[in-house]
Amino acid sequence: MTTINMLKTATNTLVPTLDLANAEATGEGLAALDEACRNHGFFLLQNHGLDREIEAMWQASEDFFKQPQASKRAIKRTESSPLGYFDQEMTKRQRDLKEVFDFMRPTATGRNLNQWPDDEAFKQTLSDFFEAASSVAHRTLTLVYQALAAAPSDALPMGDPATSTVRLNFYPTEDPLPANERAQAGVLGNMALHHHTDPGILTLLLQDLTGGLQTLTQDQHWIDVPPQAGTIVVNLGDAMQVWSNDAYRAAIHRVTPRDRSARYSTPYFYNPKSDAVLAPITHLTQDPPHFRPFTWREYIKGRVDDNFTDLGVDDIQIDRFRIAV
Repeated sequence: MTTINMLKTATNTLVPTLDLANAEATGEGLAALDEACRNHGFFLLQNHGLDREIEAMWQASEDFFKQPQASKRAIKRTESSPLGYFDQEMTKRQRDLKEVFDFMRPTATGRNLNQWPDDEAFKQTLSDFFEAASSVAHRTLTLVYQALAAAPSDALPMGDPATSTVRLNFYPTEDPLPANERAQAGVLGNMALHHHTDPGILTLLLQDLTGGLQTLTQDQHWIDVPPQAGTIVVNLGDAMQVWSNDAYRAAIHRVTPRDRSARYSTPYFYNPKSDAVLAPITHLTQDPPHFRPFTWREYIKGRVDDNFTDLGVDDIQIDRFRIAV
């Protein structure tokens, strides 16, 4: 076996592919899912039923990012309006090489923070994608709980589409900012997206076939999460690591720079309910709690406060709430 084939085999073993419909019916693949969640928190989903919505979403994303910068910036997000287009986001106090468009449930009632371009078809396409992804996220979390050897129970916390978000990502090969804006926007780092964990429960990630996504294993090795047509990448977030009392890992991941062709990706962030308390679920673990309780509201606020500027310290992490042994 060649070195390349050995690497591909090892990666595919570490990042298993789960047939969603089959796993729901038979439980097949849950052992591999459990191992991946304990090692690095990444796996792939196939037979998920989102093909039509995904295809339409990709076209909408490409059309949006191809617009002139001035058109996109007409719906640029600010600290007081946190959804919409942005081209200066920071991770780990360094500016990422990317452009994004963020939105929440388009049909949400109450205070609606979404900013939409003047394109009703764009909004409808992303609304359809959001609702379909919400259903798949719920089904996926149910399987994650089963892999953790927890009997299905209404008492287990699920996510809430009302707090969940979708992000369209575009990773260009060159800095998208005009030269005269770069000095004030923060230092451009050496990654398209710097290493981090997602704050929520789990993320459904659509990535094109360009590649570049990597995750950090428990033994501190970066491995590729290879593009695979027809699959959804799933990674666990901080809330799941806390609820499982460290049994499952929030996936540490990054995106390497694109030097030949741009990259598109779209994550659906499946988040806890707005009033959720994050603390180890006692019947999921035999260990004493590793974390003191904290609220989702305070945590997510701390995770987004430094998106706009370098505040001089890293963003909030779950280790801040860890109980000293």
